[in-house]
Amino acid sequence: MRQGSGVEEKEELINKTPNLREDLSVLMKVRLNFFVLVTALFGYLLARKGMPMEWSTLFHTLIGTAATAFGSAAFNQLMEIDLDAVMKRTADRPLPSRRMSPVTAFAVGWVLSAAGIIHLAVMVNAPAAYLTAATVAIYVFIYTPLKRMSSMNTLVGAIPGAIPPMIGWVGGGGGIFAPEAWFLFGILFFWQLPHFVAINWLCRAEYEDAGYKMWSNGDLSGKKSGVLCAVFSLVLAVFSLLPGIWGFTSVLWLVGGPLFGLAIMALAFRFIVDGERKSCRVLFFSTLLYLPAALALLLIAWRR
Repeated sequence: MRQGSGVEEKEELINKTPNLREDLSVLMKVRLNFFVLVTALFGYLLARKGMPMEWSTLFHTLIGTAATAFGSAAFNQLMEIDLDAVMKRTADRPLPSRRMSPVTAFAVGWVLSAAGIIHLAVMVNAPAAYLTAATVAIYVFIYTPLKRMSSMNTLVGAIPGAIPPMIGWVGGGGGIFAPEAWFLFGILFFWQLPHFVAINWLCRAEYEDAGYKMWSNGDLSGKKSGVLCAVFSLVLAVFSLLPGIWGFTSVLWLVGGPLFGLAIMALAFRFIVDGERKSCRVLFFSTLLYLPAALALLLIAWRR
Protein backbone atom coordinates (compact mmCIF):
# COMPACT_ATOMS: atom_id res chain seq x y z
CA MET A 1 0.00 0.00 0.00
CA ARG A 2 2.78 2.40 0.89
CA GLN A 3 4.62 1.65 -2.34
CA GLY A 4 1.47 2.28 -4.37
CA SER A 5 0.88 5.57 -2.56
CA GLY A 6 4.46 6.62 -3.29
CA VAL A 7 4.02 5.92 -7.00
CA GLU A 8 0.79 7.89 -7.07
CA GLU A 9 2.42 10.82 -5.31
CA LYS A 10 5.34 10.72 -7.76
CA GLU A 11 2.98 10.65 -10.74
CA GLU A 12 0.99 13.55 -9.30
CA LEU A 13 4.20 15.54 -8.82
CA ILE A 14 5.28 14.84 -12.41
CA ASN A 15 1.85 15.89 -13.71
CA LYS A 16 2.15 19.21 -11.85
CA THR A 17 5.68 19.90 -13.18
CA PRO A 18 5.54 22.34 -16.12
CA ASN A 19 6.75 20.83 -19.39
CA LEU A 20 8.61 22.58 -22.18
CA ARG A 21 5.44 23.43 -24.08
CA GLU A 22 3.93 25.10 -21.01
CA ASP A 23 7.17 26.94 -20.28
CA LEU A 24 7.35 28.27 -23.83
CA SER A 25 3.73 29.37 -23.57
CA VAL A 26 4.53 31.32 -20.40
CA LEU A 27 7.74 32.74 -21.88
CA MET A 28 5.86 34.02 -24.92
CA LYS A 29 2.85 35.18 -22.86
CA VAL A 30 0.53 33.41 -25.28
CA ARG A 31 -2.67 34.14 -23.35
CA LEU A 32 -1.89 37.83 -22.88
CA ASN A 33 -0.83 38.23 -26.50
CA PHE A 34 -4.17 36.84 -27.62
CA PHE A 35 -5.49 40.39 -27.10
CA VAL A 36 -2.75 41.67 -29.43
CA LEU A 37 -4.01 39.38 -32.19
CA VAL A 38 -7.63 40.34 -31.55
CA THR A 39 -6.89 44.05 -31.92
CA ALA A 40 -4.77 43.44 -35.03
CA LEU A 41 -7.64 41.40 -36.48
CA PHE A 42 -10.14 44.20 -35.85
CA GLY A 43 -7.81 46.74 -37.43
CA TYR A 44 -7.66 44.57 -40.54
CA LEU A 45 -11.45 44.05 -40.62
CA LEU A 46 -12.07 47.78 -40.33
CA ALA A 47 -9.66 48.50 -43.17
CA ARG A 48 -11.40 45.96 -45.41
CA LYS A 49 -14.99 46.84 -44.49
CA GLY A 50 -17.04 47.23 -47.64
CA MET A 51 -14.33 45.56 -49.72
CA PRO A 52 -13.56 41.91 -50.53
CA MET A 53 -11.61 40.11 -47.84
CA GLU A 54 -8.05 39.05 -48.64
CA TRP A 55 -7.81 36.01 -46.39
CA SER A 56 -4.23 35.21 -47.29
CA THR A 57 -3.04 38.70 -46.33
CA LEU A 58 -5.01 38.51 -43.08
CA PHE A 59 -3.36 35.19 -42.24
CA HIS A 60 0.13 36.53 -42.88
CA THR A 61 -0.63 39.72 -40.92
CA LEU A 62 -1.67 37.71 -37.87
CA ILE A 63 1.25 35.27 -38.19
CA GLY A 64 3.82 38.05 -38.36
CA THR A 65 2.18 40.01 -35.54
CA ALA A 66 1.95 36.92 -33.32
CA ALA A 67 5.58 35.91 -33.86
CA THR A 68 6.83 39.38 -32.99
CA ALA A 69 4.59 39.67 -29.92
CA PHE A 70 5.80 36.29 -28.66
CA GLY A 71 9.43 37.25 -29.25
CA SER A 72 9.02 40.58 -27.44
CA ALA A 73 7.54 38.80 -24.44
CA ALA A 74 10.57 36.51 -24.28
CA PHE A 75 12.95 39.50 -24.32
CA ASN A 76 10.86 41.22 -21.63
CA GLN A 77 11.14 38.26 -19.26
CA LEU A 78 14.83 37.84 -20.07
CA MET A 79 15.45 41.40 -18.88
CA GLU A 80 13.39 40.97 -15.70
CA ILE A 81 14.60 37.64 -14.31
CA ASP A 82 15.71 39.16 -11.01
CA LEU A 83 12.47 41.07 -10.49
CA ASP A 84 10.26 38.14 -11.50
CA ALA A 85 12.08 35.98 -8.93
CA VAL A 86 10.97 38.35 -6.15
CA MET A 87 7.25 38.37 -6.95
CA LYS A 88 5.13 35.37 -5.98
CA ARG A 89 2.95 35.47 -9.10
CA THR A 90 5.99 35.42 -11.45
CA ALA A 91 8.59 33.44 -9.47
CA ASP A 92 7.56 30.17 -11.15
CA ARG A 93 8.14 31.47 -14.65
CA PRO A 94 10.67 29.35 -16.57
CA LEU A 95 13.57 31.82 -16.29
CA PRO A 96 13.50 32.78 -12.56
CA SER A 97 12.76 29.16 -11.65
CA ARG A 98 15.78 28.12 -13.79
CA ARG A 99 13.85 25.58 -15.83
CA MET A 100 15.00 27.43 -18.94
CA SER A 101 18.36 29.01 -19.65
CA PRO A 102 18.68 32.69 -20.64
CA VAL A 103 20.44 31.58 -23.84
CA THR A 104 17.36 29.59 -24.87
CA ALA A 105 15.04 32.50 -24.05
CA PHE A 106 17.25 34.90 -26.03
CA ALA A 107 17.20 32.56 -29.03
CA VAL A 108 13.40 32.30 -28.86
CA GLY A 109 13.03 36.07 -28.60
CA TRP A 110 15.48 36.83 -31.40
CA VAL A 111 14.21 34.23 -33.86
CA LEU A 112 10.52 35.03 -33.35
CA SER A 113 10.94 38.82 -33.40
CA ALA A 114 13.13 38.79 -36.51
CA ALA A 115 10.97 36.22 -38.27
CA GLY A 116 7.79 38.19 -37.53
CA ILE A 117 9.14 41.47 -38.89
CA ILE A 118 10.63 39.86 -41.99
CA HIS A 119 7.44 37.88 -42.59
CA LEU A 120 5.35 41.05 -42.52
CA ALA A 121 7.78 42.86 -44.84
CA VAL A 122 7.76 40.05 -47.40
CA MET A 123 4.20 38.73 -47.18
CA VAL A 124 2.18 41.83 -46.19
CA ASN A 125 3.79 45.25 -46.71
CA ALA A 126 6.54 47.56 -45.49
CA PRO A 127 4.34 49.77 -43.23
CA ALA A 128 3.20 46.72 -41.25
CA ALA A 129 6.83 45.67 -40.78
CA TYR A 130 7.89 49.20 -39.74
CA LEU A 131 5.12 49.44 -37.15
CA THR A 132 5.96 46.02 -35.78
CA ALA A 133 9.65 46.83 -35.51
CA ALA A 134 8.76 50.05 -33.66
CA THR A 135 6.58 48.04 -31.28
CA VAL A 136 9.47 45.71 -30.41
CA ALA A 137 11.93 48.57 -29.97
CA ILE A 138 9.69 50.59 -27.64
CA TYR A 139 8.51 47.59 -25.63
CA VAL A 140 11.91 45.95 -25.12
CA PHE A 141 14.41 48.82 -25.08
CA ILE A 142 12.38 51.69 -23.57
CA TYR A 143 9.37 50.41 -21.63
CA THR A 144 10.99 47.40 -19.95
CA PRO A 145 13.99 49.22 -18.42
CA LEU A 146 11.84 52.28 -17.61
CA LYS A 147 9.75 50.19 -15.21
CA ARG A 148 12.67 50.33 -12.77
CA MET A 149 13.24 54.06 -13.24
CA SER A 150 9.99 56.02 -13.55
CA SER A 151 6.25 55.62 -13.02
CA MET A 152 5.84 57.18 -16.46
CA ASN A 153 6.50 53.68 -17.78
CA THR A 154 2.73 53.10 -17.88
CA LEU A 155 2.30 55.85 -20.46
CA VAL A 156 5.25 54.59 -22.50
CA GLY A 157 4.07 50.97 -22.24
CA ALA A 158 0.69 51.94 -23.64
CA ILE A 159 2.36 52.91 -26.94
CA PRO A 160 3.42 49.42 -28.10
CA GLY A 161 0.12 48.09 -26.75
CA ALA A 162 -1.77 50.49 -29.02
CA ILE A 163 0.10 49.77 -32.26
CA PRO A 164 -1.32 46.27 -33.14
CA PRO A 165 -4.65 47.59 -34.53
CA MET A 166 -2.61 49.92 -36.72
CA ILE A 167 -0.62 46.91 -37.96
CA GLY A 168 -3.90 45.22 -38.87
CA TRP A 169 -5.15 48.43 -40.48
CA VAL A 170 -2.16 48.89 -42.78
CA GLY A 171 -2.10 45.13 -43.43
CA GLY A 172 -5.65 45.49 -44.73
CA GLY A 173 -4.63 48.27 -47.09
CA GLY A 174 -5.31 51.31 -44.89
CA GLY A 175 -2.94 54.26 -44.87
CA ILE A 176 -0.48 54.57 -42.00
CA PHE A 177 -1.17 58.31 -41.70
CA ALA A 178 -4.95 58.05 -42.10
CA PRO A 179 -6.98 59.54 -39.21
CA GLU A 180 -8.73 56.18 -38.82
CA ALA A 181 -5.39 54.50 -38.08
CA TRP A 182 -4.52 57.02 -35.39
CA PHE A 183 -7.98 56.79 -33.90
CA LEU A 184 -7.46 53.04 -33.50
CA PHE A 185 -4.13 53.78 -31.85
CA GLY A 186 -5.72 56.32 -29.51
CA ILE A 187 -8.64 54.15 -28.41
CA LEU A 188 -6.23 51.35 -27.40
CA PHE A 189 -3.79 53.79 -25.80
CA PHE A 190 -6.36 55.46 -23.56
CA TRP A 191 -8.08 52.15 -22.74
CA GLN A 192 -4.85 50.67 -21.39
CA LEU A 193 -4.32 53.42 -18.82
CA PRO A 194 -7.23 52.69 -16.42
CA HIS A 195 -6.73 48.98 -17.15
CA PHE A 196 -3.12 48.96 -15.98
CA VAL A 197 -3.59 51.41 -13.12
CA ALA A 198 -6.19 49.01 -11.67
CA ILE A 199 -3.78 46.08 -12.05
CA ASN A 200 -0.98 48.08 -10.47
CA TRP A 201 -3.06 48.94 -7.42
CA LEU A 202 -4.20 45.35 -6.91
CA CYS A 203 -0.57 44.13 -7.12
CA ARG A 204 1.11 47.20 -5.63
CA ALA A 205 2.76 45.37 -2.70
CA GLU A 206 4.55 42.96 -5.03
CA TYR A 207 5.54 45.74 -7.42
CA GLU A 208 6.94 47.81 -4.54
CA ASP A 209 8.92 44.87 -3.13
CA ALA A 210 10.36 44.11 -6.57
CA GLY A 211 11.37 47.74 -7.11
CA TYR A 212 9.00 48.64 -9.94
CA LYS A 213 8.09 52.33 -10.17
CA MET A 214 4.31 52.52 -10.51
CA TRP A 215 1.72 55.24 -9.99
CA SER A 216 -0.01 53.07 -7.39
CA ASN A 217 3.06 52.64 -5.19
CA GLY A 218 2.28 53.78 -1.65
CA ASP A 219 -1.37 54.43 -2.50
CA LEU A 220 -2.88 52.49 0.40
CA SER A 221 -6.28 54.20 0.22
CA GLY A 222 -6.61 53.75 -3.53
CA LYS A 223 -7.74 57.34 -4.01
CA LYS A 224 -4.82 58.35 -6.23
CA SER A 225 -5.26 55.28 -8.41
CA GLY A 226 -9.02 55.75 -8.52
CA VAL A 227 -8.68 59.37 -9.60
CA LEU A 228 -6.23 58.38 -12.33
CA CYS A 229 -8.63 55.72 -13.58
CA ALA A 230 -11.52 58.20 -13.57
CA VAL A 231 -9.53 60.84 -15.47
CA PHE A 232 -8.24 58.39 -18.07
CA SER A 233 -11.72 56.92 -18.53
CA LEU A 234 -13.15 60.39 -19.11
CA VAL A 235 -10.44 61.09 -21.70
CA LEU A 236 -11.31 57.76 -23.34
CA ALA A 237 -14.98 58.73 -23.47
CA VAL A 238 -14.27 62.16 -24.97
CA PHE A 239 -11.79 60.72 -27.47
CA SER A 240 -14.46 58.24 -28.57
CA LEU A 241 -16.48 61.15 -29.99
CA LEU A 242 -13.93 61.90 -32.71
CA PRO A 243 -14.84 59.25 -35.34
CA GLY A 244 -18.49 60.28 -35.21
CA ILE A 245 -17.49 63.90 -35.70
CA TRP A 246 -15.06 63.02 -38.51
CA GLY A 247 -17.69 60.89 -40.19
CA PHE A 248 -16.16 57.41 -40.29
CA THR A 249 -18.63 55.88 -37.82
CA SER A 250 -22.39 56.01 -37.54
CA VAL A 251 -24.33 57.57 -34.68
CA LEU A 252 -24.35 54.14 -33.00
CA TRP A 253 -20.69 54.56 -32.01
CA LEU A 254 -21.10 58.28 -31.38
CA VAL A 255 -23.49 57.34 -28.55
CA GLY A 256 -22.24 53.92 -27.48
CA GLY A 257 -18.49 54.52 -27.55
CA PRO A 258 -18.48 57.39 -25.03
CA LEU A 259 -20.98 55.54 -22.82
CA PHE A 260 -18.59 52.61 -22.47
CA GLY A 261 -15.87 54.97 -21.26
CA LEU A 262 -18.24 56.72 -18.85
CA ALA A 263 -19.27 53.34 -17.40
CA ILE A 264 -15.63 52.66 -16.48
CA MET A 265 -15.41 56.15 -14.99
CA ALA A 266 -18.46 55.47 -12.80
CA LEU A 267 -16.82 52.33 -11.41
CA ALA A 268 -13.63 54.32 -10.81
CA PHE A 269 -15.62 56.80 -8.70
CA ARG A 270 -17.03 53.93 -6.68
CA PHE A 271 -13.49 52.74 -6.02
CA ILE A 272 -12.46 56.27 -4.99
CA VAL A 273 -15.26 56.36 -2.43
CA ASP A 274 -14.73 52.98 -0.72
CA GLY A 275 -11.12 52.07 -1.60
CA GLU A 276 -11.95 48.36 -1.43
CA ARG A 277 -10.13 45.64 -3.36
CA LYS A 278 -13.50 44.31 -4.49
CA SER A 279 -14.33 47.63 -6.14
CA CYS A 280 -10.94 47.74 -7.81
CA ARG A 281 -11.38 44.21 -9.13
CA VAL A 282 -14.79 45.16 -10.56
CA LEU A 283 -13.15 48.20 -12.16
CA PHE A 284 -10.40 46.02 -13.62
CA PHE A 285 -12.85 43.48 -15.05
CA SER A 286 -14.91 46.29 -16.55
CA THR A 287 -11.85 47.31 -18.58
CA LEU A 288 -11.55 43.71 -19.79
CA LEU A 289 -15.18 43.76 -20.92
CA TYR A 290 -14.76 47.16 -22.55
CA LEU A 291 -12.33 46.00 -25.23
CA PRO A 292 -14.41 43.29 -27.00
CA ALA A 293 -17.62 45.28 -26.54
CA ALA A 294 -16.11 48.50 -27.94
CA LEU A 295 -14.39 46.77 -30.86
CA ALA A 296 -17.55 44.87 -31.80
CA LEU A 297 -19.63 48.07 -31.71
CA LEU A 298 -16.97 49.90 -33.69
CA LEU A 299 -17.00 47.21 -36.37
CA ILE A 300 -20.78 47.50 -36.71
CA ALA A 301 -20.76 51.30 -36.81
CA TRP A 302 -17.69 51.71 -39.06
CA ARG A 303 -18.11 53.48 -42.40
CA ARG A 304 -15.54 53.72 -45.22
